[in-house]
Amino acid sequence: MYLKKLKIGNVELKNNLILAPMAGVTNQPFRMICKEFGPSMVCTEMASSRAIFHDDKKTNRLLNTEGEKRPISMQIFGSDEETMGYAANYVSQMADIVDINMGCPAPKVVKNGDGSKLLLDLEQAEKIMKAVIQNSKVPVTLKYRKGWDKDNLVAVEIAKIAERVGIAAITIHGRTRSEFYSGKADLEIIKQVKQAVSIPVIGNGDVIDEESAFRMFEETGVDGIMIGRGSFGNPWIFKKIAYFLETGKKMPEISLEERLQIMKQHIDLAVKEKGEIAVKELRKHIAWYTKNLKNSSEFRNSMNQLETEAELIHKIEEYFQTLSNKMIVD
Repeated sequence: MYLKKLKIGNVELKNNLILAPMAGVTNQPFRMICKEFGPSMVCTEMASSRAIFHDDKKTNRLLNTEGEKRPISMQIFGSDEETMGYAANYVSQMADIVDINMGCPAPKVVKNGDGSKLLLDLEQAEKIMKAVIQNSKVPVTLKYRKGWDKDNLVAVEIAKIAERVGIAAITIHGRTRSEFYSGKADLEIIKQVKQAVSIPVIGNGDVIDEESAFRMFEETGVDGIMIGRGSFGNPWIFKKIAYFLETGKKMPEISLEERLQIMKQHIDLAVKEKGEIAVKELRKHIAWYTKNLKNSSEFRNSMNQLETEAELIHKIEEYFQTLSNKMIVD
């Protein structure tokens, strides 16, 4: 009933489950792992429009999608029309969809007037949307929060502006900037946004399992859901949710052997992309993959001393050999 195709502009997605863009997480290896489990679209890490404008090499690497399955959304952030327009033109030559970030709460982002800071300046927010739309060769979407704080709730107003200027779809995260990731996502405000516009509305926030995905659809009426932190160490969440929405039943838990193979595939992709330096960056992913497994805290501590792929693979295989074939929770 809730799992269905989703059309954004001229891009038709095979279902309405999407991987959220997350800085430091949704790099190419993680996107490729997630895509194997069925989200209809994945998104790059957010890229600074100023960095793109100045041809920053590190930022350009964030936008590498060679060998990935389509469609792919590329998210850009910034607060001036010139660089956002330039970035939109640049990334739209590689992306299927260009997404505007007006939700990032990070201090280093908002101090420049970017991300969720634009929720305090709706006039400038509208100018940014127009500049991106005018310069993009593909449909443009918007991801934002419900407001800056409890005294500045602008979710419905932003949605109406977005629809008016030609944004193809919006993703609303049910928290204010001041809340960061605390408390619970506000499903009521997401419902209000859905009822206020006719363009597709995608719900975001606290979708961590089958029940929370169902609740997002049931209580808000959204056209799709975007999954962020729920995918940490859990890329198979998309397959589990799709199965539940289609059958009303839960899939069996993933086996230890499957989990191990996915981890090894992730490590292989990451090292191929960046070399051995990727081993340090993978520590957080390995910690997420092994969370709640028996003796996982001791395992994570030992893993933090490793610096080569061979050492990491050996340590992981050694750890999984100590576990039974049945998932054991601490």
